[in-house]
Amino acid sequence: MRSMKIILLSSAFNGLTQRAWLDLRQSGYDPSVVLFTDEATVCRQIEASAADLVICPFLKDRVPEQLWSNPDRPIVIIHPGIVGDRGASALDWAITQQLGRWGVTALQAVEEMDAGPVWSTFEFDMPADVRKSELYNGAVSDAAIYCIRDVVEKFAGGFVPTPLDYTQPSVVGRLQPNMKQIDRAFSWHDCARFIKRSIDAADGQPGVLASLAGGQYYLYDAHLDARCGLPGDILAVQDDAVLVAAGDRSVWIGSLKRKAQPGEETFKLPARQVLAGLLRDVPVLDGSIAAQGTDESAYQPIRYREFGHVGELTFEFYNGAMSTEQCVRLVAALRWAKARDTQVLLIKGGRGSFSNGVHLNVIQAAPVPGLEAWANIQAIDDVCQELLTARQLVVSGLTGSAGAGGVMLALAADIVFARAGVVLNPHYKTMGLYGSEYWTYSLPRAVGSELAHTLTEECLPISAVQARQWGMVQDIGPRCPQEFGRWLAQEAQRTLTDGKYATHRARKADKDFAQIERCRDHELAQMQLDMVHNRQQFAEKCRNFVFKRKSCQTPQRLIAAWAVSRESVLVA
Repeated sequence: MRSMKIILLSSAFNGLTQRAWLDLRQSGYDPSVVLFTDEATVCRQIEASAADLVICPFLKDRVPEQLWSNPDRPIVIIHPGIVGDRGASALDWAITQQLGRWGVTALQAVEEMDAGPVWSTFEFDMPADVRKSELYNGAVSDAAIYCIRDVVEKFAGGFVPTPLDYTQPSVVGRLQPNMKQIDRAFSWHDCARFIKRSIDAADGQPGVLASLAGGQYYLYDAHLDARCGLPGDILAVQDDAVLVAAGDRSVWIGSLKRKAQPGEETFKLPARQVLAGLLRDVPVLDGSIAAQGTDESAYQPIRYREFGHVGELTFEFYNGAMSTEQCVRLVAALRWAKARDTQVLLIKGGRGSFSNGVHLNVIQAAPVPGLEAWANIQAIDDVCQELLTARQLVVSGLTGSAGAGGVMLALAADIVFARAGVVLNPHYKTMGLYGSEYWTYSLPRAVGSELAHTLTEECLPISAVQARQWGMVQDIGPRCPQEFGRWLAQEAQRTLTDGKYATHRARKADKDFAQIERCRDHELAQMQLDMVHNRQQFAEKCRNFVFKRKSCQTPQRLIAAWAVSRESVLVA
């Protein structure tokens, strides 16, 4: 049933929705997207589209009765919980309660939230010490894609979903209340591991509200440390994080959001920046790879190790955002790594996104956001320059999804590998930016000028499979992060001798550095107009992103031709 009309109804075109959209297209369908703006508009769009099936990969809004009451067009919710689980805090509870097994369930929308008949389910072993965002973008996302494929296949075969029956012994999930801050609360006298788990369960949103340095803050990005002190005291500062003593050991906190006053809006920022004036007497630790060496248990946003002829540099910046300061630290690390006696320089991300380019939150918090953006883009260009000018053969490993400048940073390498299932957004236009990071050199070099123009103008996500077909990625490794890490290390060693990489080795020797710098100069001239002079409303778009303003309409690029109603065509 390849002509099946499928709509993805979502609160945002987030990572999972993008994966679902790409996966359906790869299976031969032409899915259309409807972003939930308001009830009347959503109902009108879906009714006018004559869709056969509506799947909701990420929906925080209640499905209107007008839609779920239509028996001929099921609305299927992808719920991040096992069969029987209900409520908006499914993953928060699963992490907090340290459950060994969890899953995703596809269920039909009915009047009562998450109580509809079951179309599909997929369970998995819960990873240990996992953050909510890491769980959502990893095992949950994988299970959700399985369920979506299963739903589409079953719908085509006339499947009748199974009513949810709590009398069945296999139905072990239950209705869970929305987790409140009181459920997340901890004391700094608690053990560090409990504190970290509380923060992990609230990762992304909403964070854990706690007292710190005499104020109230929402906490994110926690890491364990062995040092001890008086519970609640800030023991040290390193890079963007502060080290806070707990009941037994201590916890690094990487990001904070100040509790807002009535009528005020606040947003996440690096902890060191939020607490700035309160840290004058706190020791500052040297987090550079030259000073620290390699310690897997230590807090090290930038890590380095060597094996064989390969130097592996890992950078892990929260949410994939790279501030000016982070870029400066990464440049210093790259220069140190480039001076080592290695033949391959492997750069890779950590547990989250590989990179999403400049740090929009830090930019928005600056006294003059346009000037901070201008400094940030030059700093990330410097990172790319270090990769483009390396003596070693440079290999980048896309451990997670990447967007905008993060994609181009990866392409500054000579060879690119990707973990299965990652999504790339190789464009800047939706943020009102021309783009930099040497994209006018690296992207055409990888895919040709015509496709490079299409990718940056269409502003659509692409899968790792598409990226490989088009030459942006040379190979795709295992989906499991640990397996991908091992595969990546082995493949990096092979790049020196394997014949299939001979073209890339030869191309490295043919780089035109004068052309490369001309590309940078041209891009920065355009970016100065966008960032400093706000040519394409970057300032407004940055503000909307940081303050999470809800979209007022579904972007036209996400609406399939078949889903455009006759009324819309006449109006246009």
